[in-house]
Amino acid sequence: MYKLVKPLFFSMNPELAHHQVTGGLSKFTKVWGAKSLLKSIYTVEDKRLEREVFGLKFKNPVGLAAGFDKNAEYIEEMAGLGFGFIEIGTVTPRPQPGNDKPRMFRLVADEALINRMGFNNQGADVAAGRLQKLADRKDLIIGGNIGKNKVTPNEDAVNDYVYCFNALFAYVDYFVVNVSSPNTPGLRDLQEKEPLKHILNTLQQLNVEKPAPKPILLKIAPDLTNSQLDDIVEIVTETKIAGVIATNTTIAREGLQSPASVVNEMGGVSGRPLTKRSTEVIRYLAEKSNHTFPIIGVGGIHSAEDAIEKLEAGASLVQLYTGFIYEGPALVSKICKGLLR
Repeated sequence: MYKLVKPLFFSMNPELAHHQVTGGLSKFTKVWGAKSLLKSIYTVEDKRLEREVFGLKFKNPVGLAAGFDKNAEYIEEMAGLGFGFIEIGTVTPRPQPGNDKPRMFRLVADEALINRMGFNNQGADVAAGRLQKLADRKDLIIGGNIGKNKVTPNEDAVNDYVYCFNALFAYVDYFVVNVSSPNTPGLRDLQEKEPLKHILNTLQQLNVEKPAPKPILLKIAPDLTNSQLDDIVEIVTETKIAGVIATNTTIAREGLQSPASVVNEMGGVSGRPLTKRSTEVIRYLAEKSNHTFPIIGVGGIHSAEDAIEKLEAGASLVQLYTGFIYEGPALVSKICKGLLR
C-alpha cells in the first residue's frame, strides 16, 4: 500500500508531506473501526518482544525517534502503527519557529534526509497540556526529548533543560537530554565534558528529589571521536544517568551519491549513510562501558537486519525516523517479526 502512495508524498516538499501524512492519519483514526484496523495490520504482539530497560517495560523494542512528533500531537496514531514507545520533541521552554524554510531535503539516491529544522516546536507547556489530555496510554511508553531555545546563551542552557524537565515530568516516562543537534548554533558545544556534566548533574539532583525519579538519557552525535566517547562513558558513570541514545544526525557528507546541490545543504544527515557509523558508536560505547548502561540505537535502520545489527552491537532498544519515511509503516512489524524469527 505504501509503495503506491510513496511517489505522491515524495513529489511534495518533505515538510509538507510530513504534515499531510500525519494530518491524514489523525483524521483517519477518528473514523469508527480505523484504530482496530491499523492495529490488526501493523501491530505484532508477542511476549517474546517485551523488554525491560532502565526500569520500564516496553511491549516491543522498536520506538519512534524524536523529531517526528515534536509537539505530542500524534502519539495515539503512531502507537497504532505498532511502535513500542514514542519519543516526543525536541521540546524547548518557549515556542520557537525554527530555521527558515525550506529546511528538510530528501537525498533519494542515498535513502537519506538532510534537516536543519532548528527545534521548531510549540513549547514545553503546550506539549505537557497535550500529554495530560491523552486518553488511554495503557502500556505505551512516552519519552520527552528536551533542548534549549536558540536565543538562550550556552551559559544559561541548564535553566532551559530544568524548565522542560519540570514541565513534562508528570507526563513522560523517561527524558532525553539533546545537546547533539547540529541545527541550533553552539548546541554541540554543550557535549563538552564540563558543561554536559553541569546539565546532567543538575537534572539528576532534581530527579532524585522526586518521589519516583524518571530515567534520564543523553542523546549524542555520531561525529564524536573515540576520546570524546570515552568522556561520554565517564560522564554517564559519574552522573548516574540511565543511558545513552546513539546517535543523532551527522554533519559528515562522505560517500553521498545525491546531487551536490542537495548534499551541500546545511543540516544533519539521517538515514542509510548513518547506518554503519551509528552501529560503530553503539558497539564502542557498549564495549568501553562493559555494558553497564543501556543504549538506544538510532540511525539508518531501514530493515529488520539493520535493527538486529544494532541490538547485537549492544543496543537494548532501537528507534526509527528516516527509515520509517522511506520504507513505510510496515517497517515496525517487519522488525518485530524479524526479531521473533
